[in-house]
Order: sequence, then C-alpha cells, then structure tokens
Amino acid sequence: MLRYCSALPRLVLSLCVACWLAACGGSAQPNGDKPIPVTTQQVERRSVPMVLEAVGRTEGSKEVEIRARVSGIVEKRLYNEGSFVRAGTPLFQIERAPFEIALAHAKATADQAQANNEQARREAERLGGLLANAAVSKRLAEEAQTAYLSSTAQLEAARAAVREAQLNLSYTSVVAPITGVTGRALHSEGSLVTANTDSSLLTTMSQTHPVWVRFALSEAEHVNLRKAGEERSDVGLVLANGETYGERGHLNFASSTVDQNMGTVQLRAEFPNPQLQILPGQFATVHVEAGTQSVIAVPQSAVLQGDLGRYVWIIGADGKAAQRAVDVGTWVGQDWIIRNGLNPGDTVILDNLLKLKPGVAVVAQADSTTPPAAATAAR
Repeated sequence: MLRYCSALPRLVLSLCVACWLAACGGSAQPNGDKPIPVTTQQVERRSVPMVLEAVGRTEGSKEVEIRARVSGIVEKRLYNEGSFVRAGTPLFQIERAPFEIALAHAKATADQAQANNEQARREAERLGGLLANAAVSKRLAEEAQTAYLSSTAQLEAARAAVREAQLNLSYTSVVAPITGVTGRALHSEGSLVTANTDSSLLTTMSQTHPVWVRFALSEAEHVNLRKAGEERSDVGLVLANGETYGERGHLNFASSTVDQNMGTVQLRAEFPNPQLQILPGQFATVHVEAGTQSVIAVPQSAVLQGDLGRYVWIIGADGKAAQRAVDVGTWVGQDWIIRNGLNPGDTVILDNLLKLKPGVAVVAQADSTTPPAAATAAR
C-alpha cells in the first residue's frame, strides 16, 4: 500500500510532462492547422513593350565654331557668355577703321576705272566713225576698240574690289549664324585675331532645340530594333537625376556598320527641347521601344534573393507553399520579366513571404491591387 502511494506522484508528474510536451509540439506548427492567408496572382503571358536601354550623351543638333573672317583688333564682345541668342545677333565687333579706308580706296579706284572706260569708249566710237569714212587706218580703229575692252575689264575688276572691301567691312561685325546657346569667349577686347589661323576662333554655339542624344546598342539589340522598324521607334529619356524627360523622341540616325572593337552600333535620337532643359554634354539613359514581346511578368516584390539565386513562392497542387527558382530579365513598370522558372497557370504568392516555409498550407486570395492595364494586357 505504501509502495502504491509513493508511485502515484511520479505517475502524475509523467502525465503533466507528456501534456506539456504535446502542447509544445502542437505550437511548433505554424498557426496550428490554420492555413496562412496570402495574396496571389495567376501567371499568364502578356504582351509588353520591348524596351532597349543604353547610356547616351547629349549634343546640340548643330555645333558651330564662330570664327573671325578678317584680321583685326576685337573691340567689343556684344553677348553674355552662355546665353541663348537668335540667328543674326551681333556677337563681336572687330575694328572697322582699316576696312573703311580700304573700301574708300577701292571706290576711288573704281571711279577712276569708270572714267577711263568712258574715255576709251568715246575714242573707240570716234575712230570707228572715221574708219567708215576711210579717214583713219583700220589698225588705229582696232587699237581703240581693244583699249576700250581692256578698260571695261579693268572697271569690272575695280567694281569687284569694291564688293570685296564691302564684304570685309561687313565681316567686322561677327553675328550668330544659328539660333542657340553661346559658349565662352576665347578672346577678350583688345586681342588681335588673324583670319585663317587658330586665333580666328572666337567662340562656339550649339543649337539645342532640338537636341540630339548619341548612344550605342549591342549587335543583338540592334537586330531586334531593325525587326521592329527603326523609323517607328519611340524613344524616352531619363536624366541623370532620375527624372523622366517629359518629351518623347525618335531615332534620326543609325550607323550602317558594327564597331569591330565594341560590337555595338551607333545610333542618335532627336528630342524637342524648347525650354532648354537639356544641355549639350549631359549623360542620360535612353529607352528605345523596339516593338512588343510576349512575356511572363510578376511584381518585383514577389521575387526574393536566396543563397542559390532568385526565387518566388508558388502554391503547389496540394495547396501548400513551395519555392521556385527563377531567371529574371528586365523590368516592365513595377513588374519583373521572368525568363525561366514559371509557366502560364502557376499561382505566385505576393505577400506574407517571410512567414512561408516549404510545405506550409496557405489559403489564396486574388491580387486586388493589380493595375487595370496589366490585367487587361494579361487577358
């Protein structure tokens, strides 16, 4: 009897420990038998734009060197460096006095040639009349006619010299040949510039409306672009600060050869730039739409990174969560293109991803945040 009573506490203790272990074992299962609620999206192929991305550099659609066309002293700079000017705006004034004197000399020479020509004409007419009456020899009449023709040629040369002097005088006022943005003045007032030498360069100008962007695509990307039709390609631009430029552009040049060293093809896009938001020399990211492609895409938040690479959670046929390794491509809006790993009809889990483990039961609900455009494209 005493032996039975002493064993009873041990039996009670064993039962308590067993109940405690059972309770602990039951709580070790996530949520017990209750499935984890998750938002899902069924995978389907949809048509999305094929966007080719490259880094480009901007430049003016016209790049002009402003040079002095006559030699002389720079008297004035008539513009603010870096300002926007219209075609025909005076930029520099070169000393006029020497060219005004040269013009006066040319005009005086032309007047003298005019007087000589009149005299030679009258002499030729007089001797021609006398020759008709046999009053002079034919030789004298012919010499008078030759003198008249020679003086006429001299008059034309003198008149050409006047026009040249007038042109040189006009070159003393250096004007903008295009509408655009001016550069830094390379000569200050008082400097001597010499035509047809390196010192003749006064400044530069860039036409920035429209603006050009030069970039390169790989040979494979260029093949896709040609298939889509280069002339129909729509081009977007992302500036260095991450902002998307508000104007759309188009391709206006594609090289006919492939760079043998880089394996790329040079291209150029043109963008409107009425507000001078883009300056020559900037770096920017170019997005070229090369038609459309049929792809599988999932939200970026559904793609996770593991030790073995990127993966997504899907719902298997048994209604439980399972990992699926995927090979991702480029982004399309907020979605990531999946090259390999998913098939149409697969159900991808979008949230509660940190609570998931392989084999955990889940209960699915459709993704209510899917953009209408994406849903329409998917259908």
